Amino acid sequence: MRNDNKKTVLVGVFVLIGIIILVAGIMTLGGQQKKFVKSISLKAVFDDVAGLQTGNNVWFSGVKIGTVKKINFYGDSQVEIEMNVESKSKEYIRKDSKATISSDGLIGNKIIVIYGGTSQAPVVENGDRLISEMPLDTDKMMETLQENNKNLVSITNDLKILTGKIADGEGIIGAVLTDSTLAVNFRSILLNLERTAIRSNQMANDLSKLSASLNQEGNLVHDLLTDQEMYGNLQKSIIDLQSTADNAKQMTDNLNIVTNKLNGTDNAIGTLLNDPAFNETLKSTFINLDSSTMNLNRGLEALEYTWPFRRGFKRMNKANEN
Repeated sequence: MRNDNKKTVLVGVFVLIGIIILVAGIMTLGGQQKKFVKSISLKAVFDDVAGLQTGNNVWFSGVKIGTVKKINFYGDSQVEIEMNVESKSKEYIRKDSKATISSDGLIGNKIIVIYGGTSQAPVVENGDRLISEMPLDTDKMMETLQENNKNLVSITNDLKILTGKIADGEGIIGAVLTDSTLAVNFRSILLNLERTAIRSNQMANDLSKLSASLNQEGNLVHDLLTDQEMYGNLQKSIIDLQSTADNAKQMTDNLNIVTNKLNGTDNAIGTLLNDPAFNETLKSTFINLDSSTMNLNRGLEALEYTWPFRRGFKRMNKANEN
């Protein structure tokens, strides 16, 4: 009898423990599923839910705020998601907030993520429908990734061929990297560039010193730039030089006119200098004049011996002797 009572107590204890575990599990699952908290219903319509299931979590700003209650077909080919969201979190969700489908980790379960919204928009109410935004299609992402992998392999092969040619000394880059003569020439060019840079810096310093010296008081350039009286005198001198140049130009023009007239035959001097016929006539005249002069001298000499003038010439010669 005592053994039967003992068995009954043990069975009761195990039954009680099972009930406690069952209740604890129900409470835990209910807490995770937000079954025992006050909630509101929000909806969103997607073209593709990408494997989302009833009971998956709803997140907002990294915090779990609810679960997926129902998944229903909507319209022709869309899907409407109904979510249970904690009432205490609705004040942070605005009517212009958006809902999208994401993953809990890299390959985890699908979740609903609510984000965005502006402070100007009112808070959501029970039964509101949020703006849905389609997530990135993982299949398309994988296709793009595979295509990128193919391109990367092609680029790697081309790079391998290119580096092989460079290592063999082919092409300009290969020649530069492998030819010691080109390396020496390149170093020489760099050395010359460095010397040129040093000379340029030295020239810049010299120009700076020169400009500083030109700006010192007492310097001619400084006085020309700053002394108004000297500037006026210099300007006056330039005007006088300009006037002299104008006069010289006018004199040159007059000399050109005189020269042109001397080169012509419409005046006496021009005719004397440029007319060949007149020159021949003048030359003939001088010849005749010379001949006449000689004849006159001969006549005068002969006149000394003529009878009427002989006695007069004798007296003149005697007077000269005395």
